[in-house]
Amino acid sequence: MPDVFHVLVVDDDTDVRGLLAAVLENDGTAKVTEAASGAEAMNILGREEFDVAVVDLQLPDHSGLEILRWARAAEIDTELIVLTGHADVETAVEAMRLGAYDFITKPCKNAELREVVAKAFEKKSLRRENSALKEVITRRDGLPTIVGTSPEIREVLAVITRVAASDSPVLVQGESGTGKELVARSIHLQSPRASRPFVSINCGALPDTLLESELFGHKKGAFSGAINSRVGLFEAANGGTLFLDEIGEMSPAMQVRLLRALDSGEVRRVGEERVFHVDVRVVAATAKDLAREAGDAHFRWDLFYRVSTIVIPVPPLRRRRSDIPMLVDHFLGGHHARKGKALHFSPDAVERLIDYGWPGNIRELRNLVERLHILHEGSEVRAGDLPAEFGRAASASAATPAAPTAPAAPEPAGILVPLADVERRHVEQVLQATAWNKARAARVLEVDIKTLNKKIRDFKLAPAD
Repeated sequence: MPDVFHVLVVDDDTDVRGLLAAVLENDGTAKVTEAASGAEAMNILGREEFDVAVVDLQLPDHSGLEILRWARAAEIDTELIVLTGHADVETAVEAMRLGAYDFITKPCKNAELREVVAKAFEKKSLRRENSALKEVITRRDGLPTIVGTSPEIREVLAVITRVAASDSPVLVQGESGTGKELVARSIHLQSPRASRPFVSINCGALPDTLLESELFGHKKGAFSGAINSRVGLFEAANGGTLFLDEIGEMSPAMQVRLLRALDSGEVRRVGEERVFHVDVRVVAATAKDLAREAGDAHFRWDLFYRVSTIVIPVPPLRRRRSDIPMLVDHFLGGHHARKGKALHFSPDAVERLIDYGWPGNIRELRNLVERLHILHEGSEVRAGDLPAEFGRAASASAATPAAPTAPAAPEPAGILVPLADVERRHVEQVLQATAWNKARAARVLEVDIKTLNKKIRDFKLAPAD
């Protein structure tokens, strides 16, 4: 919940309006905007979002009831409280029927005004949260488990602990499959925002029109297919953390709009004139060198500086080989708990896993463990049970004298194959392991069905007879 909520006070009497504003702003929890007429109030409500509006029923140009009817027709998401004299109670009851949150008779006590406005704000906040939860499923499985004891991963964990308490933007850099989203979730769940939403989106997975609607929301009728107004991810993450995965894939036009939102703390839904105030911490991630991308004019320098206040590099799995046995045990333990099947890797099998280059990083290791858990019939996985590429890696490394493992050591010659070949074999193995159940294979590969079908076509894959 933001520290300050926004209230519009509408009354044609300058003294009354000023008094109401002073009472509401007294404890520092409300930011008040004033309007002296119905026309001015509707103009302001049409431009900017307010949590609560306190509206006098008797205005010189428009009655409070007219403002209520207009707000309902315009889908203004503001809780309206009406101010009425004793003789206007019947009209106030009619206002309640039109959707007013409550009414207050004049003159009112300061404590009563503050209490009613606070309760109206609470209702607005709950409605916004419920709407956000319908739009975005956020997973809160407890603190994410970053597994490992290598010096490289200990450094990552130490940085997470140091930066979690701040609101500064964070840029997580690392190869695909290294666990960048896990780092982002750890930052969120160790931060003061932990009780608020963690919302994520892959910026490279959507065209501009869809990405704009996802991030900022849209108004009903804003474009073909917009049959309802929709909350954007910035609003859904209000008070929490927004994770922008693969930010380096964002188009120049979307980079401009994102920068504007980050600088102003305001978003505007597609087709809307009103702005919505948001309190969001942004954690971005990329597999690219964003500084180099900016130098090559593929990414805006100003946006780069905006999102990279703190940079956390996540090491690839080949740079933290000592963590592989622990990661294998971790993944096996999860499958055992879910499926009741015990499985372990023999020492020679683990040795081959350590020797392998892991172009797909931790995601590739996790998928290998899951595939073997599904297909392997015994309780122990031996070196010979591993896919062929692990045997080549082992034999290649055995052909030369052993050397101490170093972060910058060259990869074994046996795994220097085109990345497309590795991906093709991996997709084919997952499809075979799941008996060509595309829905299940897509879950294992962490892609959607459309992407999986495209890979099947591109790689010319087909089920075995």
